[in-house]
Amino acid sequence: MKRIIGIALLLLAVYLGYTGITSFSNSTASVDVLGVKLKAEDNQQKTTSFIYMGFAVIAAIGGIVLAKGKSN
Repeated sequence: MKRIIGIALLLLAVYLGYTGITSFSNSTASVDVLGVKLKAEDNQQKTTSFIYMGFAVIAAIGGIVLAKGKSN
């Protein structure tokens, strides 16, 4: 049972990591106007993406520990 939960946590970690990275890359936009580069950032979206990536790391660690542990 622990192995199944570990695999589920690893899958959750992959999903959260992908969501966090995608959200982070979409949080910034820039435009070139007459040789001047204008840049806009969404700090709230960046913070949310860091939270997703943090939970992804925690889920990955938990998944590895549970998947590698001895199954009783």
